[in-house]
Amino acid sequence: MDFGCALGSLSNGQFPEKDCLLPLISKLLGYAIVAASTTVKLPQILKILQHKSVRGLSVVAFELELIGYTIALAYCLHKGLPFSAFGEYLFLLIQAIILVAIIYYFSQPLGMKTWMKGLLYCAVAPTVLAGQIDPVLFEALYASQHAIFLCARIPQIWKNFKSKSTGELSFLTFFMNFAGSMVRVFTSLQEKAPMSVALGSVIGVLMNGTILSQIIVYQKPTPQKGKKKD
Repeated sequence: MDFGCALGSLSNGQFPEKDCLLPLISKLLGYAIVAASTTVKLPQILKILQHKSVRGLSVVAFELELIGYTIALAYCLHKGLPFSAFGEYLFLLIQAIILVAIIYYFSQPLGMKTWMKGLLYCAVAPTVLAGQIDPVLFEALYASQHAIFLCARIPQIWKNFKSKSTGELSFLTFFMNFAGSMVRVFTSLQEKAPMSVALGSVIGVLMNGTILSQIIVYQKPTPQKGKKKD
């Protein structure tokens, strides 16, 4: 990051020019997102562990999210984008793997289909992350990841709507997802990332915003202790 132009303008008593300030803000926000992403799914993980329940959670939604993060990280690495433009995918992927494993653990007994999905992911993911696939197929795969993220949210949104409850979904996790997607739209445009990358962030804003609003609308007030009944 180049602080020189901003510091130079400020030392002369002038406000930095837009061409100097916006790239700096973009870099700072990008690294802030990466730093925040290291704990974004922690509230959801802790909530499941605390209640020992995956009530209200769509397993398919979290599985698709894991696949989407894998493809997105692989594509950004393949394109050689700056770490500030995509670094959160690395930490989100690690947390998504932990989250899916915990969901499986509390969804016992696991069927053969679930075991097969897990083994298939472990076999294919390293090849995708290493970029050792045909470039045309890679582009098609990345194009499909927007649909994957969309499909990852729709089952959860529909399940929330049907039950009029969000179960063990964490407000803090989805709030950070929503805020991160909002900021990532700006940084993607500022870093001149491929338009498909910015489109993914826009989808993230819409989907995470919808689930966040459901959590707010469907959450039940906590009963007050010691309150006497009439």
